Amino acid sequence: MKRTIFEPEHEQLRETAREFLARECAPYVEEWTANGQVDRDAYKKAGEAGLLGFNMPEEYGGGGSDDFRFNAVVVEEFARFGGAAPGLSLQNDVVAPYFLHLANEEQKKRWMPGIATGETILAVAMTEPGAGSDLAGIKASAKRDGDHYILNGNKTFISAGINSDLVVVVCRTNSDPAAGHKAFSLLVVERGMEGFERGRKLDKMGLRAQDTAELHFTDVRVPVENLLGEEGKGFYHLMHNLPSERLSIGIGAIAGARAVFDETLQYVRDRKAFGKPIGTFQHNRFVMAEMATELDIAEQYIDRCLKAVVDGELTAVDASKNKWWCTELAKRVIDQCVQLHGGYGYMNEYRVARAYTDSRIQTIFGGTTEIMKDIIGKDLGL
Repeated sequence: MKRTIFEPEHEQLRETAREFLARECAPYVEEWTANGQVDRDAYKKAGEAGLLGFNMPEEYGGGGSDDFRFNAVVVEEFARFGGAAPGLSLQNDVVAPYFLHLANEEQKKRWMPGIATGETILAVAMTEPGAGSDLAGIKASAKRDGDHYILNGNKTFISAGINSDLVVVVCRTNSDPAAGHKAFSLLVVERGMEGFERGRKLDKMGLRAQDTAELHFTDVRVPVENLLGEEGKGFYHLMHNLPSERLSIGIGAIAGARAVFDETLQYVRDRKAFGKPIGTFQHNRFVMAEMATELDIAEQYIDRCLKAVVDGELTAVDASKNKWWCTELAKRVIDQCVQLHGGYGYMNEYRVARAYTDSRIQTIFGGTTEIMKDIIGKDLGL
């Protein structure tokens, strides 16, 4: 089904993204995967190509366009590429909005130019060894000491944990148990601050070129000027930004699944068994027909969500529906594509095998499927 959500300028950015991936990423996929992280220069080259900071104000080096469809184009093309590449979705869709919406003028002047050029790599540190979806379990704490906060705590599963220059840390700034959601604040920790240490680069079953790591904070003196937003409003700041992150995850899930489906379609046309293409067997033909239909339907819902973003109407519930449905569908589609490939589907030289492990995290990060359903259920009054 033809998609009508994108304009010519979005398609121009799509072509730019494809050229960037072919030129700056494809030759290094094996190297970056073996190293467990992407070279920092790739972020700078992405900035030079106009793939970063397009949603930031022009006076800070950005593109000045707050049209999330540009974000969606970049997410789709990187997902379709499917290989090792810089985490632009994390930079553009997940962390940069905190700076865009919460930073004061001094902070914008200090940080935004580097974010827009790719010289400054971003991360957000929420998850802890004992606290994932339940933010109330966060133990990292920061106590005010004159013009500084003294930050202590540990974080895990942090994307860009090794490469990041600025880390938005979710921590407790109020130890009163009665404070509830008002106990949390966002502090920006900078590379090189004393007491800030990178822990293990974690060994994941998928997305092996993404530098997911543990972070440790021991009596880190964070200037009060690095408070992002308002003290005690950290939880509410997080809730404001999560819908765009979840929409982005759903977009990437379906784009990646579509690419795997397209490769599988060619495979079942070419691969023969018992003297004819395996795609012509009724069961396989039905499986392919079901996947094609479901992917079309998912894309239409994504496009409706994108329209809602442009109109300023996307709700947290809509984003949650998108996130859980699209990621679960992608998981199911890729699993079926592995089955259709037979033994070859288990070989890492085939994209479908790598996609099988790479995509598995999508129903977990950014809010698990179960959390998404809980948000939707509560909106139903249940």
